[in-house]
Amino acid sequence: MIRLLVVALLSLWAGVAHAFDPFVVRDIRVEGIQRIEAGTVFSYLPVKVGETMTDEKAAAAIKALFATGFFKDVRLEVQRDVLIVMVEERPAVSQIDFIGNKEFDKDALRKGVRDIGLAEGRSLDKALLDQAEQEIKRQYLARGRYGASVVTTVTPLERNRVGVSFSVTEGDVTKIREINIIGNRAFRERDLLQLFVLQTPGWMTWYTKNDQYSKQKLSGDLETLRSHYLNNGYLEFNIESTQVSITPDKKDIYITINVAEGDKYTVSDVNLGGEMLLPEAELRRLIQLKPGETFSREKLSESTKKITDRLGNEGYAFANANAVPELDKAAKRVALTIMIDPGQRVYVRRINISGNSRTRDEVVRREMRQLEGAYYDGDKIQKSKQRLQRLEYFSEVDVDTPAVPGAPDQVDVDFKVKEKPTGAIMLGGGFSSTEKVILSGSITQQNIFGSGKYLSLQLNTSKINKNIGISYTDPYYTVDGVSRGFDLYDRRVDASLLGLGFYTTSTIGGGVRYGVPLTEIDNLGFGVGVENTRLGVDQTSPQRYQDFVNIFGNNNNSIPGTIGWIRDRRDSTITPTKGSLVRANLEVGLPGGTLKFYKLTEQVQWYYPISRTYTLALNGEIGAADGMGGKPLPFYKNYYAGGAGSVRGFNSYSLGPRDSLGAILGGNKRLVGNAEVLFPVPGTGVDRSMRLGLFLDAGQVFGADEKMRLSELRYSTGLSFNWYSPMGPLRLSYGLPLNAKPVDNKQHFQFQLGQIF
Repeated sequence: MIRLLVVALLSLWAGVAHAFDPFVVRDIRVEGIQRIEAGTVFSYLPVKVGETMTDEKAAAAIKALFATGFFKDVRLEVQRDVLIVMVEERPAVSQIDFIGNKEFDKDALRKGVRDIGLAEGRSLDKALLDQAEQEIKRQYLARGRYGASVVTTVTPLERNRVGVSFSVTEGDVTKIREINIIGNRAFRERDLLQLFVLQTPGWMTWYTKNDQYSKQKLSGDLETLRSHYLNNGYLEFNIESTQVSITPDKKDIYITINVAEGDKYTVSDVNLGGEMLLPEAELRRLIQLKPGETFSREKLSESTKKITDRLGNEGYAFANANAVPELDKAAKRVALTIMIDPGQRVYVRRINISGNSRTRDEVVRREMRQLEGAYYDGDKIQKSKQRLQRLEYFSEVDVDTPAVPGAPDQVDVDFKVKEKPTGAIMLGGGFSSTEKVILSGSITQQNIFGSGKYLSLQLNTSKINKNIGISYTDPYYTVDGVSRGFDLYDRRVDASLLGLGFYTTSTIGGGVRYGVPLTEIDNLGFGVGVENTRLGVDQTSPQRYQDFVNIFGNNNNSIPGTIGWIRDRRDSTITPTKGSLVRANLEVGLPGGTLKFYKLTEQVQWYYPISRTYTLALNGEIGAADGMGGKPLPFYKNYYAGGAGSVRGFNSYSLGPRDSLGAILGGNKRLVGNAEVLFPVPGTGVDRSMRLGLFLDAGQVFGADEKMRLSELRYSTGLSFNWYSPMGPLRLSYGLPLNAKPVDNKQHFQFQLGQIF
């Protein structure tokens, strides 16, 4: 049967090809076209008027016209040396519709089929319809709907058009019912499965979708499993097979992983070989693996990376450090030799910057730590990239170091940035257990006219605080990175709502500030300003407040001077897992103002990764303030403690001295300490945007006539929840005071939603 069909097709083709003798074309006519222009047909013909038409050209013409996909039939005829091209157009797709889709909106499905060539206005192709069905099914498979089915209906319309309708039966989401690991002896299956992103249905998988099978996620989990074994000494570990099976009803998936662990190896020796260039003692300090330790691929990779990075800092951009293992299978020991090949020392010929259509070139170049014409320095290039990322002008910063053609001792450094909008008009809101409803708004431009300068107008209002302010900052007031900024503000506080005794403040002021970069991680800031503060008290206010107003009046001027130092080594400013932050700040009421005082605060934060998912966070704060020149410290400059940010479980601002009527007075000395173990919410994998914490807080505020005594500290413990949600940070805590006194105000549950701009 197949042979007869082939013979018939060959005969048909021969008939077309030999339907006429060669002739000179006097004219060309096209018949049967409805939508396609005649010029389009002419453009595909291999012959023009005045040329000779042959069998070969006829065959080529038919083949070319069929290949366009516009026609379902093509014939050539000849009448008195006139070539007649007779075509039958494929119908055009007039509309594409989807029925039964809930998982995806129609635009997403329409884009998917458009990407493979099926779109309104194009010719209908049966092959494209089949591909479109497969593409729709693929999208549903990616969402775990393995039972999804698609039925295509083509409806003829007038003027040789059709409507295409895809009827989708989505089915249920297929869930991972079981994940089994076979062959493991050294580690419990339960512990190994905790390393995986994929998991069986749990109470948070509705959010993470990690109970839906994904080939990419499984590949990542298998690599995590392999790394776990190799980092624990199992050099010969192997994943022998992986089976993924789905039940006939397409509702459940079972995953089985077969492993061969092999034996556990310890390190017998680590040697260096090759051309070291640097002192061997210095390179050995970079090696993380030591003889007698269990072999760890992670430590070995870190060691070779540190060596190549160190050589890169000396200009050897293409240095290699490869470890050669020598196994003693009988003793279960491995000796490692790290062979070093520094390659040729190279220079940076040129630094190229692209993608900055709005930001001026000089704004980008002033962040460069690598210089043109200098030796290649990997550390300086990475610091340059980090500084560009911190500018917050760019959503992406990529760096590449291509070799210069024909110059083996030179490279270029190419920085490619992707700009993001730096101007914004924002309206926001939030709610906290202390300030209740918070409304805020701001108009901000972080990169005025591409100059890198910052300008903002901010407005925040709540029942307790109402603030409006204007800020301007030039981060490069001088060429060496000294910044200068100006601030104007109007701040109003109603402290009676905090239980501090009735008083109000209305402060109008402004100031100038400077920032001096001492190192890449250290910054020194100082500034001076002028403030006018109006105080409001009445007969119900604490006597201390009334006495202050009676002596100094309810209208005071001050000249606050500030100086501060920050050292930031954190790996992230939002969700840090390692590093430290040290901050010290001194505020002084300078001569010339009504008030003379000082206020000194120091804070130290430290983050240590206990494991891949657990982080220990420690925080310590100490503050001291007092009046100067025989004048007291203004009571509204007092320290307070209690609540979120200090000692959770106690009411906000509630710790410290009180008057005889129980009003909270605050104090001039403050001591706070926090210890917290942070970890992901069960079921969210290693997602750090949502974390739980077990905390232990301690703190107290002391009056001017009191000494700091650790015995007076208040302690609390509890559970916290932090989520960087699309609406802003959400912080919840449930604290249990451990040594509350009868006068203390407890507040177990505390929360804050939203962020003040």
